[in-house]
Amino acid sequence: MRIQRPTFQRPEPPAPNGAPTRVAITLGDPNGIGPEVVLKSLHDPGLMPSMTPVLIGSAHVLRVHADVLGFSDLDIHVVDAVPEEVPHGDVAVLDVATSPEPPVMFGAATPEGGRLAMRAVERAVEACQEGAVEAMMTAPISKEAVRKGGYDVPGHTEFIAEMTGSARPTMMMVAGGLRVGLVTSHIPLSEVPTAVTQDAILDKLHVLEASLRHDFAIDDPKIAVFGLNPHAGEGGAFGAEEDEVIAPALRQARQDGITVEGPVAADGFFGTQLDADFDAALAMYHDQGLVPFKALAFDHGVNFTAGLPIVRTSPDHGTAYGIAGKGMALPGSTRNALEVAVAVARHRTQRAEPTG
Repeated sequence: MRIQRPTFQRPEPPAPNGAPTRVAITLGDPNGIGPEVVLKSLHDPGLMPSMTPVLIGSAHVLRVHADVLGFSDLDIHVVDAVPEEVPHGDVAVLDVATSPEPPVMFGAATPEGGRLAMRAVERAVEACQEGAVEAMMTAPISKEAVRKGGYDVPGHTEFIAEMTGSARPTMMMVAGGLRVGLVTSHIPLSEVPTAVTQDAILDKLHVLEASLRHDFAIDDPKIAVFGLNPHAGEGGAFGAEEDEVIAPALRQARQDGITVEGPVAADGFFGTQLDADFDAALAMYHDQGLVPFKALAFDHGVNFTAGLPIVRTSPDHGTAYGIAGKGMALPGSTRNALEVAVAVARHRTQRAEPTG
């Protein structure tokens, strides 16, 4: 029996209080599909009324990608600061390139590309911290290019967490009601068992539960927690972590007022559609959570970082060097990442406002 992929259920943000939500959009690696999927998303007229997009990267790179797509009428305005509003049909770009025409080499992981991508991320975080924008959406970067460019960081999430002084960032993949968080993310598989501790699980559950309440407006969230081993350890036959580490963490979480179930076997959770009974699932490691998520929602899933003081989303795919510069990239995940950013920003504002 083939399981049908879920269609993306667009978030229902609170009604806007006047002005659209300002979103900083980084263009990602100039040699990947980031600028392409951003441009395609911004051509969707249904998205624009809810947001004021401010692109961060290189105006030259954007023009190169626009030419490939045949967007010859693109009206690009280079700005020094985030504008209050952007006229319909125009594109505002905060240019952070160190040269007027940085090279665009489709499909290549270059030091110049890595540095440009990360400078854009830095500027977007600063714009969020300054209050110039309410959210940021990051197009894909290449970790190889970033390393070549001199940045010693595992990825976007860790870099943004360091910039914002956040000790508890949690990767959460989102596709409508399908949400998957991770206890560990960008570490070698060999290091996962020692990194999966009671404290780590409990910490992620607190971050996830708080995010479901404040970022997604779920008043009484219910979270499923995966086991680490096959079949959730099968009563100790395949490992002791479920009994010795995960179950005690869940008992403490319940005492803290979090509604959790587990440890549950990860292999059958999505196949039997148990995810429909929960507001989120917490996986122990990267591929345990992301492989099934991307199988179900690859072309429309969103990567959201919970536990940050700023709102940050991104598409759930990479630079796709193999199709860069060919006009083939699908923008659905990027478009949805923008919608989730707007919805979360508005939920945070609404929940922060005094009532009565």
